[in-house]
Amino acid sequence: MSPLVQVEPIAMLPTQAGCAAFLGDGKKTILMYIDPAVGAAINLFLSGHQSARPMTHDLYHFTLQAFGATISRAVIFDLIGEIYHARLIIEAENEIMERKIVELDARPSDCIALAVRCGAPLYVASGLWHRLDDMTAELAKLRDAGDP
Repeated sequence: MSPLVQVEPIAMLPTQAGCAAFLGDGKKTILMYIDPAVGAAINLFLSGHQSARPMTHDLYHFTLQAFGATISRAVIFDLIGEIYHARLIIEAENEIMERKIVELDARPSDCIALAVRCGAPLYVASGLWHRLDDMTAELAKLRDAGDP
């Protein structure tokens, strides 16, 4: 895998078809469109609020914890057509097994939600990062227009 650029969710804005997810490294911002329910979950996690009952990403996090596993990082590594591809890297170590690292294919939106939920770093592969347009100015226009 190519070198990585660490990013953070900057804004999750509702759209007619879902949610616009803006990710940035402090110098550049990229945009991807994600499922509205996952966008809402990310916003909930970012705001520090808890839902009354565990959400799907909470359940996944609690299940990993029960087995002595943690999410070490999430990596968005490719864009094929209009579909982003990501990997979730999980580390496990418990009384039954030695340390194990597992890499899973995952939707980028789920990777973002889980990284935010678990406090794990989120990365974009450098080669992909440099291919994507900088959307910083567009996000600023949306914010200036009164959008959150």
